[in-house]
Amino acid sequence: MLLAIDVGNTNVVVGVYQKGKLLYHWRMATDPERTADEYGVFIRAFLRHEGLDPAAVDSVVVATVVPPVIPAVEEMARHYFHCQPLFVEPGIRTGLAIKYENPKEVGADRIANAVAALELYGAPAIVVDFGTATTFDAISPAGEYLGGAIAPGVWISAEALFSHTAQLRRVELVKPRQAIGRNTVSALQAGILYGVIGQVRELVQRMKEELGSQTRVVATGGLASMVAREVPEIEVVNPMLTLEGLRLIYERNLKKEEGCG
Repeated sequence: MLLAIDVGNTNVVVGVYQKGKLLYHWRMATDPERTADEYGVFIRAFLRHEGLDPAAVDSVVVATVVPPVIPAVEEMARHYFHCQPLFVEPGIRTGLAIKYENPKEVGADRIANAVAALELYGAPAIVVDFGTATTFDAISPAGEYLGGAIAPGVWISAEALFSHTAQLRRVELVKPRQAIGRNTVSALQAGILYGVIGQVRELVQRMKEELGSQTRVVATGGLASMVAREVPEIEVVNPMLTLEGLRLIYERNLKKEEGCG
């Protein structure tokens, strides 16, 4: 079995694959202070909870945008699963031509998203990932990673608003009945949700003008489903896009003499 681990700024998402199929996935809060033992105990407990034998894990692939966690994750893979994990980093085979001015600056999660989108949905494509940041990644008609845009994530923007205003409180992020809020809660909901909808539509429209009208738009991340309902340009929602990209990258780097054991 393959463990695919996506370490984001807010959450760590762990998926377990068998013969290319995602069996289960779990989520935990990102904590740069978490030890290798904590990762190992948590992940082995997740596996056992679903009736899976941790000893059946024979490979680990990792994407992280939080460099301080790398030593702990690497030690966890070695000690608890007896293997050297594959990290998504410069020099590994992705099958994706990266045309960014400095490829080392592209987040590993963005590369994984682009790899999965290209494989599953073809090119040209735009991937919108609603995570800690909202990222927009562009894949050319020739299947090249061109770059994209990075905006503050929905929750980061909302928290900044709440923490810098004395009279505005946190609200549940749901679609309000109308854009004109008649109370503070609905006004906040309208501003946050319709604000991000407008942002997504504008950036997608501008990118499609550069890539071509046939560009497919794929969304992933925690708020993808909610926003996609209001953005007709989004054609596909795939919450597991990053994990799928990690699986594909692992398979493209697979060597029989490597792995766990």
